[in-house]
Amino acid sequence: MLLTSTPRFDFRHWPEPLARLDPSSRAFALSLAISVVIHAMILSIQFKFPDGRRLAAPNTLDVVFVNSKTRSRPLKPDALAQANLDGGGNTDLDRRAKTPLPYMKNVDSGRDAKQARRRVQELEARQRQLMSQLDAKAAVRVEEAKPQAEPQPKASGLDLAQSALAIARLEAQLSRSIDEYNKRPRKQFIGARASEYRFAQYVEDWRQKIERIGNLNYPEGARGRIYGSLRLAVSINADGSVAGLDLEHSSGHEVLDRAARRIVQMAAPYARFPDNIRRDTDILVITRTWHFAPGDKVFSE
Repeated sequence: MLLTSTPRFDFRHWPEPLARLDPSSRAFALSLAISVVIHAMILSIQFKFPDGRRLAAPNTLDVVFVNSKTRSRPLKPDALAQANLDGGGNTDLDRRAKTPLPYMKNVDSGRDAKQARRRVQELEARQRQLMSQLDAKAAVRVEEAKPQAEPQPKASGLDLAQSALAIARLEAQLSRSIDEYNKRPRKQFIGARASEYRFAQYVEDWRQKIERIGNLNYPEGARGRIYGSLRLAVSINADGSVAGLDLEHSSGHEVLDRAARRIVQMAAPYARFPDNIRRDTDILVITRTWHFAPGDKVFSE
């Protein structure tokens, strides 16, 4: 150590051994004493390695959700939650639920599958047993219900010939019936309240024409004194001609019944069937109620 200047001390208060030393020696002795004190202080400081257990398990505070709460707040909480929960459960041990599901015993992972296979095998065996019993009962019933076979007499050639002729006659009759049915005209029956849309316009034109002819040809013997209503069914061919007339309900007056027939005949022929009617209709039967009303008017509802 190099000292550039020597400090001035009052050597009167120094110990006598130091007071007898020259200034250079006293300065060296003082520096040596200070160095010893500093080293002693440094050596008195102790260094210890941190506890590995504390580093491995630091103090932490979990955040959890609880499904109940208490008014009191725990002094030393184990975790942070959305509500205060000071104790709970059915044990005094330091435990906390890890899952909201109830506790279940550890079971064998393959036990359910084994039980299911065993149950299926039992059901299959029971099914086979029941099927065997049913088959046995059915066989017994068939044997009991089977009649004794009676010897069939052998058919002669004459019997076979007669059977063939009878079959031929039946076939001829069936064929003739089918042909006659196919030749029958295809009819459509139209009433006042049940007319298909494709017939509606044709029936309306037909009605208006009869009313017009009827009002011009009201029966002379009934003008001003005889009135009534009657129901008449008129059959019209596809070309508009009248195929037939049928008085279903009389008016009670012969003059009105004859007049209704005559008016229908006078209004013919009517319009030909349009294509949408002709494709499946040969004869159109229109049934309407006709009224001979005061004022010498003829109309239909």
